[in-house]
Amino acid sequence: MPPTVYATWVPSPQHRYGDHPESPARLRGLADLREAHDGTIWLEAPLAPIETITRAHHPNYVAYLQQIVRHGPAVIDYAPTYVTPTSFDDARRAAGGVLAVLDAVLQNESARGFAWIRPPGHHATRTQAMGFCLFNNIAIAAHEALARGIAPIAIVDFDAHHGNGTQNIFWHEERVGFVSTHQEDIYPGTGDFDEAEHARGRILNLPLPARTDDEGYARVFDQVIGPWMERWQPALILVSAGFDAHWRDPLTQLGLSARGFAALAQRLVQWANAWARGRIVFALEGGYDPLAVAASGRAVWAVLHERPLPEDPLGPAPMKGPDVADRILYARRLHHLG
Repeated sequence: MPPTVYATWVPSPQHRYGDHPESPARLRGLADLREAHDGTIWLEAPLAPIETITRAHHPNYVAYLQQIVRHGPAVIDYAPTYVTPTSFDDARRAAGGVLAVLDAVLQNESARGFAWIRPPGHHATRTQAMGFCLFNNIAIAAHEALARGIAPIAIVDFDAHHGNGTQNIFWHEERVGFVSTHQEDIYPGTGDFDEAEHARGRILNLPLPARTDDEGYARVFDQVIGPWMERWQPALILVSAGFDAHWRDPLTQLGLSARGFAALAQRLVQWANAWARGRIVFALEGGYDPLAVAASGRAVWAVLHERPLPEDPLGPAPMKGPDVADRILYARRLHHLG
C-alpha cells in the first residue's frame, strides 16, 4: 500500500523585495505539483495561532514583527532580511502550513508530508529575525508535537547554512535532538562541531568543506547521522529541507545534486519507518537557484511517493568533492557514536 503524502503550498507572492534572492520565483518550477493527480492530499494552510507561535518565539518579538511590517517594505537585519506589509501574515501562514501537515501526519498511519512554504524559518531565533527568516516554522511544529506528547523528536537540517535559530530555540530542550549539515565558514558563522558542548549527543553540528558532493553527504548520513538516529530513536522526524546545498546555488559552494538530495530523503524516510512509525515532515528552507530547487524538490517528492526518480536535468556537480573522512571520524568520536 503506497504511503499517504500530505502537503501545503504557501508561495507568499507579496513577500518579495526587489531582486532579493528569497522571492516567489524559488517555487515557480514546482507549481505544477499541485495538478499532478499523484495521490497527494493538499491541505489548506491556516494562519498559525499566535499562542502556538509564542511557544517558539518570545511574545515581545512576535509583537515587534507585527508592528514593523506596517512600515514595509523594509530591511530589518543585515542578511538582509526584509518585510513587506503582508509579511507577518505570510510568515504565520508558512508556519500554519507546517502545522497542518504535522497534524495530518500525526493523525494517520503511514503518513508523511512536505510543506512547500516561504518565507523560510531556520535562522529565526527565539527573539530575532535572521537570514531571510521571520518565524521558525520547524521549531513551531516541534513545539506543537511536544505539546501533544510526541517525544523524542529529531530535527535534521540539510540546508547549506547552519540552522542557528533552531539550535537556539532548543538549546536546553532535552526532548529534541538537532542535526545540522552545512557549509563551513559561511553565514551565519555558527555551527562548529563542538559549539554545543553541553548537549553532546543531542545537538550534532556537522560543518562540511566547500564542494562536498553526493558521495560525501551519503557517507556523513550513513556513518554519523544513522548511528545517532539509532541511539536517539525519535518518535517523529522533522526536516529543514534547504536546497541551497545544490552545486548550482548562487549563495553557497556545496556539491549536492538532485539525486543526492533524493538519497538523503530516502535515508530519512527509512529512519522514520524504523523508529517513528513512518512519521516525517519536510519543510522548505533555502535554495536560491530556481532550476536547482525544482529538480531537487521533484526528486525528494518522488521519494516521498515511493516512485522512480525523475530525470535530473542538471546532473551531478562538475567537480569531485573533497574527502570527508576526517570530519566523520571527529564527529563520531565527539558524540560517542562508536
